[in-house]
Amino acid sequence: MSRKSVSVAGAARRARSEDARLRQAQASAAQVKAPKGKPSLTVPSADSFVNFAFKMGIGADNPLSSAGYGFNPITRVRTTLEWIHRGSWLGGIVTDSIADDMTRAGVDLKGGLDPADMTDLHAQATRLQIWGKLNETAKWARLYGGCIAVLLIEGQDPSTPLRPETVGKDQFKGLAVLDRWMVEPTLNNLVTELGPELGRPKFYLVRTDGPVLPRAKIHYSRCIRLVGIELPYWQRVQENLWGISVLERLYDRMIAFDSATTGAAQLVYKAYLRTYKIKGLRQILAAGGPALTGLLKMVEFMRMTQSNEGVTLLDTDDEFEVMQHSAFSGLSDVLGNFEEQLAGATGIPLVRMFGQSPKGFSTGDTDLRNYYDSIGPKQENELHVGVELIYRVLARSSGLMELPDDFDVKFRPLWQMTDAEKADVFTKVVSGVVQAQEAMLMSDRTAMQELRQSSEATGIGTNITDEDIERASDVPEPPEPELGAEGGGAGGADQPQSGGGNGKSKPNGKATTDSAGLVARAGRVFGVQVAIENAAGTERIGSYGTARQPAPYGYIRGTIGADGDQVDCFLGSGDGVWVIEQVDPDTRRPDEAKVMLGFNSLVDALSTYTAAYPDGRGMDRVGSVTGMSAPEFQAWVAQRGIAGQLQAPVTGKSNGAAHA
Repeated sequence: MSRKSVSVAGAARRARSEDARLRQAQASAAQVKAPKGKPSLTVPSADSFVNFAFKMGIGADNPLSSAGYGFNPITRVRTTLEWIHRGSWLGGIVTDSIADDMTRAGVDLKGGLDPADMTDLHAQATRLQIWGKLNETAKWARLYGGCIAVLLIEGQDPSTPLRPETVGKDQFKGLAVLDRWMVEPTLNNLVTELGPELGRPKFYLVRTDGPVLPRAKIHYSRCIRLVGIELPYWQRVQENLWGISVLERLYDRMIAFDSATTGAAQLVYKAYLRTYKIKGLRQILAAGGPALTGLLKMVEFMRMTQSNEGVTLLDTDDEFEVMQHSAFSGLSDVLGNFEEQLAGATGIPLVRMFGQSPKGFSTGDTDLRNYYDSIGPKQENELHVGVELIYRVLARSSGLMELPDDFDVKFRPLWQMTDAEKADVFTKVVSGVVQAQEAMLMSDRTAMQELRQSSEATGIGTNITDEDIERASDVPEPPEPELGAEGGGAGGADQPQSGGGNGKSKPNGKATTDSAGLVARAGRVFGVQVAIENAAGTERIGSYGTARQPAPYGYIRGTIGADGDQVDCFLGSGDGVWVIEQVDPDTRRPDEAKVMLGFNSLVDALSTYTAAYPDGRGMDRVGSVTGMSAPEFQAWVAQRGIAGQLQAPVTGKSNGAAHA
């Protein structure tokens, strides 16, 4: 069976002819007169509301039925587009602003590259003006409906497919930007390989009057192709497989807006209507001569001397009136509506397009943020593949070997945090990571990965390499106990505020194997991190005297107690938790909580607690005692976390409770 070849150029001619025939048929149908006594035949609609008695709806005999959509393909009139871009600030903003925003922030490189190599690639991209050329490509694509950026590889035939691995050192020379009027796509030779380029032109032929590469034949794989507005297939065929200018859809709204603003500017010269009533004016005009000459001189004199501080001379019988032009009333609302229509049609908020702050309580930040969020998908859809190709070629030209398989580019967000906001986010991230490490929920390796990932937002941690992460431990490890050399005091209301890890007193003791083991066990069994200030058997000095500690003594990290310091605890080797609500021994007023962590019975907990007070008033300091399971204790600690500050004390009892 023979197969007839199909030419896109021929299909384009047929599509344009069919389009003209249909428009002519529609225009003729709209002019058909209905028979006498019959309703109008103009553009009937079977599924719209119509009331012929009241002439309502499309299809009834009313002005709405005569309305329609015309064909105004200004995309095909290159000079008109250029005059709009050159002479209309509005046309320039519509064309340029989105292109500027798509290319102004650049990209971050992913895939475990060495930081020095990433810095070098960014420097090479700057030297070759890569982002400036991509900006031009996006602008002219939006203006003309299509544009390509050609990768310039020295020593290679541009008509051959591009293979990045064949690029040698210093061969990549940048990009050449060619808009749709400088090149002719091969409409009879399309891409047949399956993929996203299927059905597009296989080659682009540079016109003889092109500014660069005249008469060159460029393979599509060497091009980054952008279009203005995508079209359905048959309309795309009419445009030689390009899109249309973004200005074509806005043309009527731009004309309306510019007409309104120009008219408003002219009204300034006619802000006031002046009326001069002259007695006997008809007779003066009819007589002419000296009387008319004198009248004209007087009016001219009044015109020259009239101002805010001028004097108007009148005859007693004359009248002079001044009225403000009524056209100014409501003019600002009309202009505002036109602005909103343009903003909605372009997707560019007023604060970005016109540089004006929105009305009401809005600061415009939300509008800008939503707009910037809409730029992200455009970057991904239109630029991502091309930018990744550029950096792969750039890496080969810079002397780097093949980039890793997981290499990728990520467009930087347009909504940028301030330095203070970045520092605040980094501080919170580090605090959370450190707490997770200390709770043995996260290894050093995972912590470094989290910090490097957060660098996308904060910019801090970008120099953490894959090698650094690989060398880090992948097993959560308990921290070393925090022990000091000297000091004293057992904590509580009787202790002097003399510093130390918990802000209460200087530690007095040395690390012991037993203390280190208990600290690690507390992290595993009770899910909290403990810092030891005094090992068992060491002395602390307080207002109540000197006491030898009956058990390791310290505090629970990341908590805040009633006294503003981290919650104190004694550390035992059992499985029970007892929380003693300590009170003042004389007034019985609430003081702070002491946690007996790892004591099997209430007796063990109270005996250890009272042994830490040599004045014999240990039991006088006990307000209430609550026994808790490990989950209940973790919830109790969470209530006293630094982020949440001190909450109401836990009053529920489990595992036994006693009141002293």
